[in-house]
Amino acid sequence: MKTAYQFPIRIYWEDTDAGGIVFYANYLKFFERARTEWLRSLGIEQHSLKDQCGGMFVVSETQVKYFSPARLDDLLEVTAQTFEAGRASLVLTQQAWLAAQGERKLLAEGTIRIGWVDSQTLKPGRIPVKILEALQ
Repeated sequence: MKTAYQFPIRIYWEDTDAGGIVFYANYLKFFERARTEWLRSLGIEQHSLKDQCGGMFVVSETQVKYFSPARLDDLLEVTAQTFEAGRASLVLTQQAWLAAQGERKLLAEGTIRIGWVDSQTLKPGRIPVKILEALQ
């Protein structure tokens, strides 16, 4: 398995709840940003998939486990990597780490299944071979 892609995310006021910690659902946003940047780093730009390949990725399943909260101004490193690649979907593992003073602390981790669908009909389809090759 390849080394996980890492993407930095700073925590802002808008990310926190009334208790001053990151609202749990925001980790899914952080995971989405890291996945998008990871794909971009591989030459796969999601906004152009519809035009170039006639399809797009959609999230079909998520599972997240939370270990410790992030707070305002924290710097996170959010990772993304392929765990399982099928013909029509991918399972990715993602983690959010607190990156402070040279130490890393796992805050949340999850698996995200993304499926390939036709951009017009939204019916499942096969992931184009060139995309699967880029993910290997």
